[in-house]
Order: sequence, then C-alpha cells, then structure tokens
Amino acid sequence: MTRNEPESTALTLVLGGTGKTGRRVAERLTARGVPVRVGSRSGRPPFDWWDRSTWADAIRGVSAAYLSFYPDLAVPGAAETVRSFTELAVRGGVRRLVLLSGRGEEEAQLAERMVQDSGAEWTILRASWFNQNFSEGELLAPLREGELVLPVGDVGEPFVDADDIAEVAEAALTGEGHVGQLYELTGPRLLTFAEAVAEIAGAAGREIRFRTVPVEEYAAMLAEQKLPAEVAALLTYLFVEVLDGRNARLADGVSRALGREPRDFRDFARRAAATGIWSG
Repeated sequence: MTRNEPESTALTLVLGGTGKTGRRVAERLTARGVPVRVGSRSGRPPFDWWDRSTWADAIRGVSAAYLSFYPDLAVPGAAETVRSFTELAVRGGVRRLVLLSGRGEEEAQLAERMVQDSGAEWTILRASWFNQNFSEGELLAPLREGELVLPVGDVGEPFVDADDIAEVAEAALTGEGHVGQLYELTGPRLLTFAEAVAEIAGAAGREIRFRTVPVEEYAAMLAEQKLPAEVAALLTYLFVEVLDGRNARLADGVSRALGREPRDFRDFARRAAATGIWSG
C-alpha cells in the first residue's frame, strides 16, 4: 500500500475475521470505509488455514492481510503453514502483512520469521494474554458458574485488551510508520489470574472464586468436558509453558504504535460486567 494509494481502493483480507481480534479489526476497517474480506470457514469465499485449496480465492484482489492463525501459532506445523501462505499471498499481489503472534511462544517466533522473510511489508503484533479470554472464550462458562480452576499459580500476566490489538492492527494495515515494526502488546499492569478473577467478581457484583490445581487434574477436567484433544493440549501448553513467569513484565508496544497508554483490565471488567456476561 503506497502513500498515494487511496485506502478505499485496497481490499484487505482479515483472517480469523470472526475471532476475538479479527472481528474487531474487520469492524474498525469497515467503519473507516476500507473494503474488507473476512477470512473464515464460513466466509465468502471460505478460508481454512488447514485447507490450502481455499487460499487462492481468499487472496484474489487483496493488497493487505491481517494474519490470525487458528488455533494458535504454537501448534505443530503452524510456521510452515504460515510460510506457504505468505509465499502464495506475495506472489498473488499482497504487499502488506500484519501477523498476530504470541508473546513468549518460541514456536510463534518461527512464524514471525516466515512473515519477515516473505518480501512483503510486515508488522508483528506479539500479544500477551487477552482480557477477552475471560468473556469470549473457554473461561467464560466456569466464571458464570462461580469458580475458575486453572493450573497456574501466583504468576503476573500483563493482560491486553483485544480492542487495543485491533486498533494497532488497523493502524499497521492502513497507515505509515509501522512497516518493519515488532510491537509487544501488553496491558498497563501485571495481574495474577486470582487478582483478575477478583476484579471480575467485583465488577459483576457476585462471588467468583479462583482455584489452582496441578496440571494432571486440569487435564483430567478437560477430558471430562470432552473438549477436542487439540484444544485441551493447547490450553495445557499455554498454562504450563507460557504462563511460567517469562511474560511477567510490561512492554510499550501499544504506546509506541498508538501514542497512548493501553486499556486497563479494570475498565474491561466493568464494561463486560455491564452486559451481564458473568451473571450466574
């Protein structure tokens, strides 16, 4: 995307366009008049990271793309899949790539290098744990039931708001000054999961407990819930490996990209609680 090209003429592909960040990215781009193609299995045309026959139609006519990999860049084969997709995308005329990556995930950094070596203009968004994992993901049901049980202890995490991620992605996809940047996106303070749940409980005005369990007990709980094996393995990996303290520090990615401080977890909890999402 060049400085002289009107952004209204550029079609932007948003992969994971129905997910936590992709949906927000697509909404922001649409609101400013940028033509958007939502890349998902239910999209038109459909897109599936694991079905390469869907890729060519998805990138046709696209000049910029937001890459959110499903289910996570930590899964086996993710980096190679990203490499293959970016090669095809660049050959097809995609000039700018913005990758959502995972903070503290060595596997995700392999995928980052694939995007950086693609020949496209690139921006990496290396994000910490999302605030919205508590309101839109697997953690919502136990919070509504009154107790969240996880195999994570007294480790601080700088939870980041998905709206901040989407705003940075929008800027990187449409603006100048973000090419070649790696933004580590975090919130403004560290919270343990117990502290985060306490803030949710306070905002919701009801008792919600947090309990730490050994990873073996957690894995058994996931099996009882009949979660798909790949989802259970991913959740266990994230809690045991990534949430081991390696990310217990703040980063300045949001302020560097947007010129303001990131949204605070307490504000997220109040907004979400006002919708009744955590009501028992």
